[in-house]
Amino acid sequence: MYGTLAALLVIACLAAAGCMEGDPAGGRETIVIGGKPFNEQYILPHMIALLLEEEGYRTDIRPGMNDATLFEGIKRGQVDVYVEYTGTAYSQLLKLEPLEVWEPDHVYTLVRSHLAEEGIDVPFRLGFRNDYAIAVKDSYAAEHGIETISDLVPHAGSLTFGSDLVFHEREDGLPRLQEVYGLSFADVVPMSPTLMYEAIANDQVQAIPPYTTDSRVDLYNLVVLEDDQAALPPYEAMLFVRSDLASDERLTNALSVLADQIDTDEMRALNAEFDNDKREARDIARDYLRREGLISS
Repeated sequence: MYGTLAALLVIACLAAAGCMEGDPAGGRETIVIGGKPFNEQYILPHMIALLLEEEGYRTDIRPGMNDATLFEGIKRGQVDVYVEYTGTAYSQLLKLEPLEVWEPDHVYTLVRSHLAEEGIDVPFRLGFRNDYAIAVKDSYAAEHGIETISDLVPHAGSLTFGSDLVFHEREDGLPRLQEVYGLSFADVVPMSPTLMYEAIANDQVQAIPPYTTDSRVDLYNLVVLEDDQAALPPYEAMLFVRSDLASDERLTNALSVLADQIDTDEMRALNAEFDNDKREARDIARDYLRREGLISS
Protein backbone atom coordinates (compact mmCIF):
# COMPACT_ATOMS: atom_id res chain seq x y z
CA MET A 1 0.00 0.00 0.00
CA TYR A 2 2.77 2.42 0.95
CA GLY A 3 4.65 1.63 -2.31
CA THR A 4 1.54 2.44 -4.36
CA LEU A 5 0.98 5.67 -2.44
CA ALA A 6 4.61 6.70 -2.96
CA ALA A 7 4.32 5.99 -6.68
CA LEU A 8 1.16 8.11 -6.93
CA LEU A 9 2.81 10.96 -5.05
CA VAL A 10 5.78 10.95 -7.41
CA ILE A 11 3.47 10.90 -10.42
CA ALA A 12 1.55 13.83 -8.95
CA CYS A 13 4.80 15.74 -8.50
CA LEU A 14 5.75 15.00 -12.08
CA ALA A 15 2.40 16.21 -13.29
CA ALA A 16 2.76 19.41 -11.31
CA ALA A 17 6.16 20.07 -12.84
CA GLY A 18 5.00 19.16 -16.33
CA CYS A 19 6.89 17.62 -19.24
CA MET A 20 7.97 19.03 -22.57
CA GLU A 21 7.78 22.43 -20.93
CA GLY A 22 8.42 25.46 -23.07
CA ASP A 23 11.52 27.51 -22.37
CA PRO A 24 10.45 31.16 -22.27
CA ALA A 25 14.01 32.26 -22.95
CA GLY A 26 14.51 30.32 -26.14
CA GLY A 27 11.31 28.52 -27.08
CA ARG A 28 12.96 25.13 -26.61
CA GLU A 29 11.31 22.11 -24.99
CA THR A 30 12.32 20.59 -21.70
CA ILE A 31 12.59 16.80 -21.90
CA VAL A 32 11.93 14.90 -18.67
CA ILE A 33 14.29 11.92 -18.32
CA GLY A 34 13.50 9.24 -15.76
CA GLY A 35 15.91 6.99 -13.88
CA LYS A 36 15.93 4.19 -11.33
CA PRO A 37 17.86 4.12 -8.02
CA PHE A 38 21.06 2.28 -8.98
CA ASN A 39 24.42 2.96 -10.62
CA GLU A 40 23.85 2.70 -14.40
CA GLN A 41 20.41 4.26 -14.00
CA TYR A 42 22.08 7.39 -12.66
CA ILE A 43 24.67 7.43 -15.46
CA LEU A 44 22.45 6.73 -18.48
CA PRO A 45 19.97 9.60 -17.91
CA HIS A 46 22.93 11.99 -17.99
CA MET A 47 24.10 10.49 -21.29
CA ILE A 48 20.63 11.08 -22.70
CA ALA A 49 20.57 14.61 -21.28
CA LEU A 50 23.98 15.55 -22.68
CA LEU A 51 23.08 14.30 -26.15
CA LEU A 52 19.83 16.27 -26.12
CA GLU A 53 21.47 19.38 -24.71
CA GLU A 54 23.95 19.22 -27.59
CA GLU A 55 20.91 19.62 -29.88
CA GLY A 56 19.51 22.58 -27.94
CA TYR A 57 16.99 20.84 -25.70
CA ARG A 58 16.61 21.64 -22.05
CA THR A 59 16.51 18.56 -19.84
CA ASP A 60 15.15 17.65 -16.43
CA ILE A 61 16.45 14.41 -14.90
CA ARG A 62 14.19 12.71 -12.35
CA PRO A 63 16.30 9.96 -10.71
CA GLY A 64 15.50 7.27 -8.17
CA MET A 65 12.05 6.17 -9.38
CA ASN A 66 10.80 2.59 -9.30
CA ASP A 67 9.58 0.51 -12.24
CA ALA A 68 5.87 1.15 -11.71
CA THR A 69 6.28 4.91 -11.25
CA LEU A 70 8.33 5.28 -14.43
CA PHE A 71 5.93 3.14 -16.45
CA GLU A 72 2.89 5.05 -15.27
CA GLY A 73 4.74 8.34 -15.71
CA ILE A 74 5.60 7.74 -19.35
CA LYS A 75 2.10 6.45 -20.15
CA ARG A 76 0.58 9.58 -18.59
CA GLY A 77 2.99 11.93 -20.39
CA GLN A 78 4.80 12.94 -17.20
CA VAL A 79 8.10 11.25 -18.18
CA ASP A 80 9.37 11.59 -21.74
CA VAL A 81 12.32 9.20 -21.98
CA TYR A 82 13.97 6.51 -19.86
CA VAL A 83 15.97 3.30 -20.08
CA GLU A 84 14.14 0.07 -19.30
CA TYR A 85 15.04 -3.64 -19.59
CA THR A 86 13.33 -6.26 -21.75
CA GLY A 87 12.86 -8.76 -18.92
CA THR A 88 11.39 -6.14 -16.60
CA ALA A 89 9.02 -4.89 -19.26
CA TYR A 90 7.96 -8.41 -20.25
CA SER A 91 7.30 -9.82 -16.79
CA GLN A 92 6.78 -6.91 -14.39
CA LEU A 93 5.21 -4.16 -16.50
CA LEU A 94 3.31 -6.01 -19.22
CA LYS A 95 2.82 -9.17 -17.12
CA LEU A 96 3.11 -11.53 -20.09
CA GLU A 97 3.24 -15.31 -19.74
CA PRO A 98 6.73 -16.83 -19.19
CA LEU A 99 8.44 -18.33 -22.23
CA GLU A 100 9.96 -21.80 -22.48
CA VAL A 101 13.00 -20.36 -24.28
CA TRP A 102 14.04 -16.76 -23.59
CA GLU A 103 15.46 -15.85 -27.01
CA PRO A 104 16.47 -12.15 -26.68
CA ASP A 105 15.35 -10.94 -30.12
CA HIS A 106 11.96 -12.64 -29.72
CA VAL A 107 11.48 -11.11 -26.27
CA TYR A 108 12.41 -7.67 -27.64
CA THR A 109 9.94 -7.99 -30.53
CA LEU A 110 7.09 -9.01 -28.21
CA VAL A 111 7.87 -6.21 -25.78
CA ARG A 112 8.00 -3.54 -28.51
CA SER A 113 4.68 -4.69 -29.93
CA HIS A 114 2.86 -4.60 -26.59
CA LEU A 115 4.41 -1.29 -25.53
CA ALA A 116 3.21 0.39 -28.74
CA GLU A 117 -0.32 -0.26 -27.49
CA GLU A 118 0.60 1.63 -24.29
CA GLY A 119 1.79 4.70 -26.19
CA ILE A 120 5.49 3.90 -25.75
CA ASP A 121 7.98 3.73 -28.61
CA VAL A 122 11.12 1.59 -28.32
CA PRO A 123 13.48 2.82 -31.04
CA PHE A 124 16.50 0.69 -30.11
CA ARG A 125 18.48 -1.37 -27.63
CA LEU A 126 21.60 0.17 -26.09
CA GLY A 127 23.73 -2.96 -26.51
CA PHE A 128 24.23 -4.28 -22.97
CA ARG A 129 22.32 -6.71 -20.79
CA ASN A 130 21.88 -6.49 -17.03
CA ASP A 131 20.87 -10.12 -16.52
CA TYR A 132 20.82 -12.37 -13.52
CA ALA A 133 23.67 -14.81 -14.16
CA ILE A 134 25.87 -17.50 -12.64
CA ALA A 135 29.49 -16.60 -11.95
CA VAL A 136 32.55 -18.44 -10.65
CA LYS A 137 36.09 -17.30 -9.91
CA ASP A 138 38.16 -16.80 -13.06
CA SER A 139 40.80 -19.16 -11.65
CA TYR A 140 38.20 -21.92 -11.17
CA ALA A 141 36.79 -21.37 -14.65
CA ALA A 142 40.27 -21.57 -16.21
CA GLU A 143 41.25 -24.66 -14.25
CA HIS A 144 38.11 -26.59 -15.23
CA GLY A 145 37.49 -25.14 -18.70
CA ILE A 146 34.14 -23.64 -17.73
CA GLU A 147 32.54 -21.02 -19.99
CA THR A 148 28.84 -21.88 -19.93
CA ILE A 149 26.25 -23.04 -17.41
CA SER A 150 26.24 -26.41 -19.20
CA ASP A 151 29.98 -26.67 -18.50
CA LEU A 152 29.31 -26.10 -14.79
CA VAL A 153 26.72 -28.87 -14.42
CA PRO A 154 29.17 -31.81 -13.99
CA HIS A 155 31.02 -29.92 -11.21
CA ALA A 156 28.03 -28.46 -9.35
CA GLY A 157 27.42 -31.52 -7.19
CA SER A 158 30.57 -30.76 -5.20
CA LEU A 159 30.06 -26.97 -4.99
CA THR A 160 28.28 -24.58 -2.63
CA PHE A 161 26.10 -21.93 -4.25
CA GLY A 162 25.95 -18.58 -2.48
CA SER A 163 22.58 -17.14 -3.49
CA ASP A 164 21.33 -13.65 -2.85
CA LEU A 165 18.15 -13.53 -0.79
CA VAL A 166 15.77 -14.39 -3.65
CA PHE A 167 17.52 -16.09 -6.60
CA HIS A 168 17.46 -19.58 -5.06
CA GLU A 169 13.64 -19.56 -4.90
CA ARG A 170 12.60 -17.26 -7.76
CA GLU A 171 10.68 -19.06 -10.49
CA ASP A 172 13.03 -17.49 -13.04
CA GLY A 173 16.14 -18.15 -10.93
CA LEU A 174 17.79 -21.29 -9.61
CA PRO A 175 14.66 -23.49 -9.92
CA ARG A 176 14.57 -22.63 -13.63
CA LEU A 177 18.23 -23.60 -14.03
CA GLN A 178 17.57 -26.87 -12.26
CA GLU A 179 14.67 -27.55 -14.62
CA VAL A 180 16.49 -26.71 -17.86
CA TYR A 181 20.07 -27.79 -17.12
CA GLY A 182 19.64 -30.22 -14.26
CA LEU A 183 21.91 -27.89 -12.30
CA SER A 184 22.12 -29.13 -8.71
CA PHE A 185 24.59 -27.83 -6.11
CA ALA A 186 25.78 -29.70 -3.02
CA ASP A 187 24.50 -26.85 -0.87
CA VAL A 188 22.72 -23.52 -1.34
CA VAL A 189 23.34 -20.71 1.16
CA PRO A 190 21.18 -17.54 0.89
CA MET A 191 22.85 -14.30 1.99
CA SER A 192 22.91 -10.57 1.23
CA PRO A 193 24.50 -9.61 -2.11
CA THR A 194 27.43 -7.93 -0.34
CA LEU A 195 28.17 -11.06 1.69
CA MET A 196 27.95 -13.39 -1.29
CA TYR A 197 30.86 -11.57 -2.97
CA GLU A 198 32.92 -11.84 0.18
CA ALA A 199 31.98 -15.51 0.48
CA ILE A 200 33.20 -16.40 -3.00
CA ALA A 201 36.38 -14.36 -2.49
CA ASN A 202 37.08 -16.42 0.66
CA ASP A 203 36.16 -19.75 -1.02
CA GLN A 204 33.22 -20.26 1.32
CA VAL A 205 31.06 -20.66 -1.80
CA GLN A 206 32.12 -21.45 -5.35
CA ALA A 207 29.33 -19.91 -7.44
CA ILE A 208 27.03 -16.89 -7.05
CA PRO A 209 24.29 -15.09 -9.07
CA PRO A 210 25.46 -11.54 -9.86
CA TYR A 211 23.87 -9.05 -12.20
CA THR A 212 26.00 -8.90 -15.34
CA THR A 213 26.70 -5.15 -15.09
CA ASP A 214 27.59 -5.30 -11.37
CA SER A 215 31.03 -3.70 -10.99
CA ARG A 216 31.92 -6.31 -8.37
CA VAL A 217 32.16 -8.97 -11.10
CA ASP A 218 35.46 -7.40 -12.16
CA LEU A 219 36.47 -6.30 -8.67
CA TYR A 220 36.32 -9.91 -7.42
CA ASN A 221 37.79 -11.46 -10.60
CA LEU A 222 34.71 -13.44 -11.55
CA VAL A 223 33.67 -15.02 -14.85
CA VAL A 224 30.01 -14.74 -15.86
CA LEU A 225 28.94 -18.02 -17.45
CA GLU A 226 26.98 -18.01 -20.69
CA ASP A 227 23.36 -19.11 -20.36
CA ASP A 228 23.78 -21.36 -23.41
CA GLN A 229 20.24 -22.77 -23.29
CA ALA A 230 18.54 -19.36 -22.79
CA ALA A 231 16.90 -20.53 -19.56
CA LEU A 232 16.82 -17.12 -17.86
CA PRO A 233 15.00 -13.99 -19.08
CA PRO A 234 17.19 -11.45 -20.91
CA TYR A 235 17.39 -7.95 -19.46
CA GLU A 236 18.56 -5.97 -22.46
CA ALA A 237 18.67 -2.22 -21.96
CA MET A 238 16.35 -0.38 -24.34
CA LEU A 239 15.16 3.18 -24.75
CA PHE A 240 11.56 4.13 -23.93
CA VAL A 241 10.22 7.25 -25.67
CA ARG A 242 6.68 8.60 -25.51
CA SER A 243 5.11 7.75 -28.86
CA ASP A 244 4.11 11.35 -29.60
CA LEU A 245 7.78 12.33 -29.28
CA ALA A 246 9.00 9.58 -31.59
CA SER A 247 8.12 11.71 -34.62
CA ASP A 248 10.56 14.40 -33.47
CA GLU A 249 13.49 13.53 -35.74
CA ARG A 250 15.82 15.97 -34.01
CA LEU A 251 15.30 14.15 -30.73
CA THR A 252 15.42 10.60 -32.11
CA ASN A 253 18.49 11.34 -34.24
CA ALA A 254 20.28 12.82 -31.24
CA LEU A 255 19.68 9.68 -29.19
CA SER A 256 20.19 7.15 -32.00
CA VAL A 257 23.96 7.23 -31.45
CA LEU A 258 23.34 5.10 -28.33
CA ALA A 259 21.88 2.23 -30.39
CA ASP A 260 24.04 -0.87 -29.76
CA GLN A 261 26.72 1.50 -28.45
CA ILE A 262 27.47 0.20 -24.94
CA ASP A 263 28.30 -3.46 -24.37
CA THR A 264 27.99 -5.23 -21.03
CA ASP A 265 31.69 -4.99 -20.16
CA GLU A 266 31.67 -1.24 -20.88
CA MET A 267 28.60 -0.65 -18.73
CA ARG A 268 30.17 -2.63 -15.90
CA ALA A 269 33.33 -0.49 -16.17
CA LEU A 270 31.27 2.72 -16.09
CA ASN A 271 29.39 1.41 -13.05
CA ALA A 272 32.75 0.78 -11.37
CA GLU A 273 33.59 4.47 -11.77
CA PHE A 274 30.34 5.30 -9.96
CA ASP A 275 30.52 2.57 -7.30
CA ASN A 276 34.23 2.30 -6.58
CA ASP A 277 35.74 5.60 -7.70
CA LYS A 278 32.77 7.61 -6.39
CA ARG A 279 32.65 9.82 -9.49
CA GLU A 280 29.63 11.94 -10.31
CA ALA A 281 27.24 10.32 -12.79
CA ARG A 282 27.25 13.34 -15.11
CA ASP A 283 31.06 13.39 -15.24
CA ILE A 284 31.15 9.68 -16.10
CA ALA A 285 28.54 10.17 -18.81
CA ARG A 286 30.27 13.23 -20.28
CA ASP A 287 33.69 11.58 -20.35
CA TYR A 288 32.30 8.49 -22.05
CA LEU A 289 30.44 10.47 -24.73
CA ARG A 290 33.51 12.62 -25.42
CA ARG A 291 35.79 9.58 -25.58
CA GLU A 292 33.46 7.96 -28.11
CA GLY A 293 33.16 11.15 -30.15
CA LEU A 294 29.42 11.44 -29.50
CA ILE A 295 29.44 14.99 -28.14
CA SER A 296 31.72 17.87 -28.92
CA SER A 297 31.53 19.93 -25.74
